[in-house]
Amino acid sequence: MRRARGPAAVLAAALLLTGCAQSVDPIERLGKRAAEGVRPHATASDHRYRFWGLTRPLVRSPVHPARPLAEHPGAGAPPAVADHVPTRDPVVFLTYDDGAERDPRFVDMVRELRLPVTLFLTDSVAAPGYRHFARLRALGAGIGNHTVDHRAPAGLPYAGQRAEICGQQDRLRAALGVRPRLFRPPYGSYDRTTLRAAADCGISALVLWRAALTPAGLAYTHGPHHLRPGDIVLVGPDESTGPSLRERTVTVLRKAQERGLTVGRLEDYL
Repeated sequence: MRRARGPAAVLAAALLLTGCAQSVDPIERLGKRAAEGVRPHATASDHRYRFWGLTRPLVRSPVHPARPLAEHPGAGAPPAVADHVPTRDPVVFLTYDDGAERDPRFVDMVRELRLPVTLFLTDSVAAPGYRHFARLRALGAGIGNHTVDHRAPAGLPYAGQRAEICGQQDRLRAALGVRPRLFRPPYGSYDRTTLRAAADCGISALVLWRAALTPAGLAYTHGPHHLRPGDIVLVGPDESTGPSLRERTVTVLRKAQERGLTVGRLEDYL
């Protein structure tokens, strides 16, 4: 992500339109055991939710049978593009981009709240901290592709787009043992060539977002200006002098709870 400069309103608008400000922190299905590790069996452990800044425990997320989009398209079909999951389950999905923030306390938060998260990693940003993301993956976090160098894909030739996407597939396989099937194009930028290159790299879905956390609060790309079931949320931006990743996550969790929602595992729905 490339950090935008200027008033909070300008940054908020830029994030909503592009999906990435500079240096914003921000899938292969995990086995059953890993999935159970992030899905609360009842509620987040006793009083620990208070420690992380919540006023009440996270409600158990529904047990949803994983139905990867990869099973549905015909051979050669382009990946689906999703900013929202059509579901009646009372869940939203937390996503993080790039991999610039590597706070070990965030790992503790994910562990103690059994919080499902999906991390879209850019190699040029995340590579120095792949051990950090390996710890999150061991807790059940989903790992997605966010390209090698965070170049906006739309308009690039096929060879360039394929190199960015397939190259990151190879790096994530080597570093984390995962070859993702979910891809988030930097800045939300994509075209037909992106879809073709992504499909050729083993991607089954391009993941955008309907809601994004900005310095001014949650902003929405379309639809009602509140969270609703199935919303994909981009938790950002990365502000070196602003709230921590943990605090920004809690802001979204509180907003979700206000709407009677909890957090689901994106890889179980896409």
